[in-house]
Amino acid sequence: MRLPLGSTDVSASGGTVTLIGRRAEVWRPVARTPMPLSEAIGLLDTPGAHGVHHADVFARSLPSSVPDAPRFAPGDRILWRYGRVIETARVVRDDERGLVTWIPAGSTRLEPGPVDGGRSRDVPLEDRFRIPWRIREAAWNGQGVLRVAPAGKPWSVWFFRRPDGAPAGVYVNLELPHRRVTGSDAGVFSRDLVLDVWLAAEHPGSEDIWLKDADELDASVVQGRFTAHQAEAIRALADHAGEDFIVSGAWPLDEGWDTWTPSPDLNEPFDLPASEEIAAAREWSGTERLHG
Repeated sequence: MRLPLGSTDVSASGGTVTLIGRRAEVWRPVARTPMPLSEAIGLLDTPGAHGVHHADVFARSLPSSVPDAPRFAPGDRILWRYGRVIETARVVRDDERGLVTWIPAGSTRLEPGPVDGGRSRDVPLEDRFRIPWRIREAAWNGQGVLRVAPAGKPWSVWFFRRPDGAPAGVYVNLELPHRRVTGSDAGVFSRDLVLDVWLAAEHPGSEDIWLKDADELDASVVQGRFTAHQAEAIRALADHAGEDFIVSGAWPLDEGWDTWTPSPDLNEPFDLPASEEIAAAREWSGTERLHG
């Protein structure tokens, strides 16, 4: 028997999830009031909203949706930046629809964590955005993941797989529309927006749709990372993702990326570059996690 809408659970990463729909059948609205996509993005993509991106590099970046945005070639190694989180990825394809990348298992990344060790996820919600933090190096655990960034959209789409290679589910990460830069620090810039959507792999064509970390978004408002109006804009982005491609199964869900297999050369893990940007990022620390 399938769980009824409104059921709650805890995700593999420890976040609270709520069943809000089933693909091709129903989507329970997330936002309290509808909001146009452009208005929601405008409330969130403000000067300084990209957190602590390296100024010299970020200043050269262009929105991914503009005609003269940089393009990447298959096999390129790029950086995927979420403020203080900097990840490594390999380009699979890049065209007018968006960027497709593969993150091999074991690839290195920088991420903020509590100064006393452990994971940010383990910090109680009421303190999660107010703890002292420092940057540390980590590796992408588990299986590799294919990550798609549709051009100009405020989300990316992550295709997870099980150890045997079978699809595990699809993660829709709500984030600011991407900006791009080429050169020695080539890659994309965005900012994570806390709230996410998870499509379970079971029941193909009628997959369960879960809303993830709604409680963490509420906590981020109380602790000052987002305003209440911005939080409502983030919820509206979830609804637009549902309308845009999740419920209908449109691109990139309809292109077989859940079963795509990387070539051996794409699947080799790799380290962060020895650049001035990365050297500076390794030294980042602070008293609160409000803006990263």
